[in-house]
Amino acid sequence: MKLANALSQRSELQTRIRQLEDRLDNNAQVQEGEQPAEDPMELLKELDADYVRLEELISSINRTNNSTKLEDGTTLSDLLAKRDCLKGKLSILRGFLNSASALVRRHSVSEIKVKSTVDVRKLQKQVDGLSKDLRELEETIQEKNWTTELL
Repeated sequence: MKLANALSQRSELQTRIRQLEDRLDNNAQVQEGEQPAEDPMELLKELDADYVRLEELISSINRTNNSTKLEDGTTLSDLLAKRDCLKGKLSILRGFLNSASALVRRHSVSEIKVKSTVDVRKLQKQVDGLSKDLRELEETIQEKNWTTELL
């Protein structure tokens, strides 16, 4: 099985587990004399089985990510950590840039003038460069996901 397939299965299992949680909640109580729409004990068995499979998949994915190396020796785990940090930084910079570039309209000359505390153009160029780095990193990760066999 390819790593990409395992990642897809993991995502599907995580979605299924969230749905099972909702189904369990919907069948946790019934009016006296009524029956639940689904047997909660059966749903709990499905939940247990799904978590066993999810744990197996996550372990295999993690082992594969830790042992898969690029030509320069960087592991796939290292790339994933870099991607997560880059996404977080970009999110904060984009929010800050949005605040820094917001226009404040003055209705009269006597109103307080508000100006940006940073060079918006320069920061936008930095964000654009980081966005490009993130796209290239995502492409590298995706390529490895589709060509790497799961351990």
